[in-house]
Amino acid sequence: MWRAGSVHFSLPPEEITERSEPDLESVYRTIGSVPTYRWGYYKNPEYMRELRKRASTIFLRDYKIHPQHYVAGELPRLSFADGEFDLTLVSYFLFAYQDRLDYEFHRESILEIMRVTRGEARIYPTVTFEAQPSEFIARLRSDPALQTFVFAEIKTDFEFLVNSNSFLKVRHS
Repeated sequence: MWRAGSVHFSLPPEEITERSEPDLESVYRTIGSVPTYRWGYYKNPEYMRELRKRASTIFLRDYKIHPQHYVAGELPRLSFADGEFDLTLVSYFLFAYQDRLDYEFHRESILEIMRVTRGEARIYPTVTFEAQPSEFIARLRSDPALQTFVFAEIKTDFEFLVNSNSFLKVRHS
C-alpha cells in the first residue's frame, strides 16, 4: 500500500477544494508571464490548468474514498515509522523554497525523510523557483550528519521550471 503525507491532509475534502480552486486560478493567471517556465510538456497555461484540474479531481475523489492513504504531516518531523517506505518522493518543496526554508530545515528534513525510508528518496527539483541551482546541495553532500547517505543528481527529460531537469536521489550507504 502507498501513503502520502502533507500538512493539508488534516483538512476535510471540501476545504481542500475551497483552497485549491483559487490557488489554481492564481497560478493560471500569472504563470504564462513568468520567464522561468518551459512549455514543452504543458504546451501553454490553458493546457497546464486543464491537466492540474483533472489531477485535482482525481486526487479529491481518492482522498474521499481512501482517507487512510493520506496522512497529515509536516517536515521536518513525520509520524511514520522508521523504514516504513521503500521509496519517498518530495516534489516542489525543499530546494524550490530555499529562500524561505533555511539550510538547517533542509538538513533536518532529509534526515527525517531518510529515517522513514529504507530504500531511496527522490527530491525534485534541485533548483529554486528562480531556476537557480540550490546552494544547499553541495553543503548537504559534505555535511557530517549526512555522511551515512549517498547523494546522486539524476538527469530527467522533464523540465517545466527552467533547469529543473534533474532530481536528487538519496540512499542509505
